[in-house]
Amino acid sequence: MNNEIYQTIKSRILCLDYVPGQILNEKVLAKEFGVSRTPLREVLNRLEWDRLVRVLPRTGTMVAEIEFQQIMHTFQVRSGIEEMVGKLAAEHITEKHLQQLEVLQEKCRILFDIKDKAALMAIDRELRSIINDSTDNPVLQNISEALYDLTVRLWCAVVEKGDWKEEVQSVFDEISQTITALQGSEKKLGMLRRKLLNQHIERIRQKFLGISV
Repeated sequence: MNNEIYQTIKSRILCLDYVPGQILNEKVLAKEFGVSRTPLREVLNRLEWDRLVRVLPRTGTMVAEIEFQQIMHTFQVRSGIEEMVGKLAAEHITEKHLQQLEVLQEKCRILFDIKDKAALMAIDRELRSIINDSTDNPVLQNISEALYDLTVRLWCAVVEKGDWKEEVQSVFDEISQTITALQGSEKKLGMLRRKLLNQHIERIRQKFLGISV
């Protein structure tokens, strides 16, 4: 499978450049990437396995709809996973990881004055990547990243409609609190990761549905 094409199309789906329900034209995409339709179909099959697209007989490939209830169920699973990620990250964190978090914090600070949705999402993903990498557990890392991909489009939709600086502040605070928690115990970071995710879920509920539970 062509990983570069896979990552490009996946990014467009997650950032809502390809909107839910949109039909992806294989011929157009093959021409854009300069490949035949065979390697492109391999990419689309992988994206279907990721549950980001649906291959419809005699119709084509459709970007998967955002199903709110399914995403809430996924968030429930992420909540438990995040606590485990936090505990292992605190155990195995290195000075390199800490430096990466500090650099990331400065990148995020710039976005208070520059509205760039793609950049904010990239920072949020990089934050998770640094923490996941510091767990020193590739199986857990893969699970965490897959679950994140299933939920991030809902957050992206909220970012587009919500208050920009509020969303930047949320990511900035998460980085700051993570750096601070790394100076404490494994349990402290694990509980923080779960708490931050639950706060994120509640904010999405309120902005997406206008409800609080």
